[in-house]
Amino acid sequence: MIQEAASAAAAPVGNANAQALTQLGGAHFFRMLFTEPGQHPVDLAVFIVLVIMSVWSWYYIIAIAIRNALIRSRMERVIQKFWDTPSAQDAVRVMEKQPSSEPFSKIALEAASAAAHHQRHEGSRMVEALNRSEFVDRALRQAVDRESRNLEGGLTVLATVGSAAVFVGLLGTVFGIINALTGLGASGESSIQAVAGPVGEALYMTAFGLFAAIPAVIAYNGYSRANRVTIAHFDEFAHDLHDFFSTGARIESVTPATAVARPAAATPPPPAAKK
Repeated sequence: MIQEAASAAAAPVGNANAQALTQLGGAHFFRMLFTEPGQHPVDLAVFIVLVIMSVWSWYYIIAIAIRNALIRSRMERVIQKFWDTPSAQDAVRVMEKQPSSEPFSKIALEAASAAAHHQRHEGSRMVEALNRSEFVDRALRQAVDRESRNLEGGLTVLATVGSAAVFVGLLGTVFGIINALTGLGASGESSIQAVAGPVGEALYMTAFGLFAAIPAVIAYNGYSRANRVTIAHFDEFAHDLHDFFSTGARIESVTPATAVARPAAATPPPPAAKK
């Protein structure tokens, strides 16, 4: 009889604990968040901010992936077209036909425009102050810097989300723990029923913060590495363009004993060349 009574008393407790543990589930969390928003304003605000940050970062993750794929797919073809074109004038026309978002053609057009501008002002003070090599070099540096900055578009957002989303999630976690302790004190009993709901809220806020931050951090590191490779190609192409527009020939090898010049039109593009 004593054992039966103990079992009967333990059964309601066990059922109550099991029912309380269901408050740790996602269904209870979202039901609590959207059916009782007035009772959980901080949790709702944190959740909305994390959703916005996640959507924002995923937009740039996809957009940057598409942009980098297009640049890589066109890079070799654009560079090859420039050097395979017989004359500088024709090469400039080919570069002008490239998409406006293609960076290598922009760098080539900047160098061509600088060379043509310098040629038009022969005998002026500008030409006396800067020779053609220096003038083209300055234009190329500016073009490479501009296209490098364009590559960084969106990376600031990914860095911000990757570093801040975790702390935003922790803010929700802190308030969830505070709610759990407040409920524990108000109930006057140390039972799982008093803390299951707020603890579940706290855990989900942490999870949402990590869900927003981890993809942003991974994408930021990957795109930063890809951008460094692309910028190295910018520099390489710019050096070849500098040799071409300064001397009329592209230096294929930097080894003094085996340096080979690629024949090309010695005259820079006509004044009509544009940026």
